[in-house]
Amino acid sequence: MHISFCCFLSLLGLGLFISISIIAATNEGIIIGGIVDNTTRIGKEERVAMEMALEDFNTNYKGNQSLILHVKNSSNKFPLQAALAAMDLINREGAEVILGLQTWEETSLVAEIGSQNHIPILSFSDLIPSWAKQNWPFLVATFPNQYAQAKAIASMVQSYEWHQVTVIYEDMDSSASKVISDLSHAFKQGGIETILVAIPPLDVVSLSKEIGRLKRDPCRVFVVHLSFPMALHLFEKAKMMNMMRKGYVWISTTSFSNLVHSINASTISSWMQGIIGVRSYLLTNDSKFHDFHIRFRKRFSLEHPEESNHEPGFYAVQAYNAVQIVAQAMRGKKMGGSILLEKILDGNFDGLTGKLHFINQGVAPANTFQIINMIGRSYRELGFWVDRLGFSETVDSHGNFSNSMKDLGQVFWPGGPINTPKGWDVSTNGKPLRFGVPARSIFNKYVKIQYDPDKNQTSITGLAIELFETVVEQLPFHLTYDLFPFNGTYDDLVKQIYLKNFDGVVGDVGIIANRYQYAEFTQPYTEPGLVMIVPLRSKTGNKTWLFLRPFTKAMWFLIGIINIYNGFVVWLIERNHCSELNGSALNQTGSLLWLSFSTFLSFHGERPRSNLSRMAMAVWLFVALVLTQIYTANLASILTVQGLEPTVTNIESLQSSNAKVGHTQASFVKSYLVNVLRFSPTNMKNYTSAADIANDLRNRVIAAVFFEVPAAKLFLAMYCKGFTMAGPTYKVGGYGFVFPKGSPLLPLVTEALLNVSESGKLRELEQSMLASQNCTQVDLEDDISSLSPSSFWALFLLTGSMSTVALLIYVSYGKPQQKSGPLLAEKVNWLTMWAVMLRSWSSNSRLVKLFSAKELSSNVGSPPIV
Repeated sequence: MHISFCCFLSLLGLGLFISISIIAATNEGIIIGGIVDNTTRIGKEERVAMEMALEDFNTNYKGNQSLILHVKNSSNKFPLQAALAAMDLINREGAEVILGLQTWEETSLVAEIGSQNHIPILSFSDLIPSWAKQNWPFLVATFPNQYAQAKAIASMVQSYEWHQVTVIYEDMDSSASKVISDLSHAFKQGGIETILVAIPPLDVVSLSKEIGRLKRDPCRVFVVHLSFPMALHLFEKAKMMNMMRKGYVWISTTSFSNLVHSINASTISSWMQGIIGVRSYLLTNDSKFHDFHIRFRKRFSLEHPEESNHEPGFYAVQAYNAVQIVAQAMRGKKMGGSILLEKILDGNFDGLTGKLHFINQGVAPANTFQIINMIGRSYRELGFWVDRLGFSETVDSHGNFSNSMKDLGQVFWPGGPINTPKGWDVSTNGKPLRFGVPARSIFNKYVKIQYDPDKNQTSITGLAIELFETVVEQLPFHLTYDLFPFNGTYDDLVKQIYLKNFDGVVGDVGIIANRYQYAEFTQPYTEPGLVMIVPLRSKTGNKTWLFLRPFTKAMWFLIGIINIYNGFVVWLIERNHCSELNGSALNQTGSLLWLSFSTFLSFHGERPRSNLSRMAMAVWLFVALVLTQIYTANLASILTVQGLEPTVTNIESLQSSNAKVGHTQASFVKSYLVNVLRFSPTNMKNYTSAADIANDLRNRVIAAVFFEVPAAKLFLAMYCKGFTMAGPTYKVGGYGFVFPKGSPLLPLVTEALLNVSESGKLRELEQSMLASQNCTQVDLEDDISSLSPSSFWALFLLTGSMSTVALLIYVSYGKPQQKSGPLLAEKVNWLTMWAVMLRSWSSNSRLVKLFSAKELSSNVGSPPIV
């Protein structure tokens, strides 16, 4: 309110000085007070309707007392006049109840007076906040709550897929904010961005300035919530500024639409073609209303010949119903104060358009509104909107309801009815849109900025730029735009949209939650995620001992044991026939070891004289041949196919080792590493060059670097032979294009981007970008397993058994005797066969020479040693 409580007390005191006692109603009638503004169309309609209502009641009711209506004039420009008129009606006229008061300023003043004097106040204002009824218990709202109107308008906007609206309202007081709050809430639930433009009351100059500014903005959907005189000024000014043409959408609330019947035909045809209005619903097909309509037009034309249109509107019906409510509550006996208030609030009355009842000191909220369209010299009724049901051409229970206003038929839009307006205009004043691009991209494959000093031109290329150009070609209209490099952080670049320095951003901009406070993003055009890149290392580890890799430790141990054992057996059998195997204990030990390991590869000494040692050595050399061939093959495989593995496999090992990690400087990755992955800021390093990152990874300056997935793919395409992804992929947004919040372009560009992606064009661009690096990704190989004794136990059992048999025979029979005969020849032939087989397996093996056929044949004629 714009008046203090002290002012109220002064007014009340003035009323007491004017009249000390209230003049009671006489037997001639009960006084009903009315306060209207006779200078406005609303006030004129209300006065005529109130007089008609009281006359109808007195005519139809045959009682002892009649009701008398005393109407005082007020002015919306001076609310104090309404307060003085109310005190005069109470103190001088003896009014038992007061009706009228079109504005909230008037209502707030008179409600205080009524509550002090226990006089019910029935206000016609549509801007009464809920808290007012608690402060003033004698205040009753007769205008239905209009919250559903906000939902109706939001449904209209959603029907045509407009994503942004500008609400123009008169900034009068806190009560007006309730309507704006309802509209904002309804739009938010529908995903519609709201721009609020407040106009000072009756300030035509400010209105003209705001209209000029709004013309320069791209939004073309306007919701007008102004008083009737201000709305007329607005539409006149909009027409003068060429804003009542094709592409614009104007939607008026009930504050204007409820009075369109009073506008002369020339004004409608000149200024208001194509306006859509939401109007309070009236049941006009009832016989009672039809009779009222005829009588009202006749009476109104006689009392107000200056008005060009004599139709009754919603305010006339509201005033008629209010008088009927009071009259029916007073019927039968004289009453006032709390009793009368209780009768009013608890009653169920017959109104001009049906039953009326009150909820929480107010008429039941309206849930039905009429949709009208200004066309030609008047308007036409498109249909209705019913809360929880939607749009329909009728309001009866058999109507076909729809969620879309499009089902009501063709709307006549400003500039012509052919095409539905887009709701925005990017070519305002013929200027192309300004899009910022990041100049600090670490990979110029997404955004590459080159300046030619000779031509004084800057060229901007890259995958993001080419993709945006392809997307723009998919739009159903021509979009003109310019690209401007921005040499700052990505967060600052997005913030430029909020500051209105750019109309959008094109580039490798990550979709991050905290950036949504400044702008909105399209769908990501890259794979989302944050990954870790680490160097690759050989799986062979230390190459100094690489020669031992073909066999396991157990295998080498067993080879050594079986060699010593076989050498011992041969040495023991041959020492009596070879002087080199005798001598001191040290000499014999050395001979034993030399014989064990040298015989594994070759035997240069004197050939065995004993058949027992020959038998043991034949099997021993066969096993040695197999082992050497397998060793050679496995070692060659290890050297030829070298396995690779990442140096780090998880972030836990990085954190536990206190290793340094890298990240790109112009990104959000640093905050994610600190706040989410809990890395210490002292262990992180910023980079602005991919080459520096690669060098520091190779030199172990940093143990790992963190990239967004698209950047990681590019880095690996550039340096794939030394690095790989490791660890999990952390869920973060990919790259997207950026637009202002609620931008009408956003859904259209997102749809076009999806079309480009589904057509395969985006994949082609990505593959072309990665292939241009001319580097093939290195695949990690599985480790090559070392061979264990489990694969050779049969060979070791064979050679060990044969040596053991020879040893047992030698020990059991002592010094051998010379023998000859068929058995000896058979043994010699058997050994000859083994030698031939060994020679065929490896012609280069010098071991087989010990058992060649020539050497064995020379011993056939001489007695062998057993």
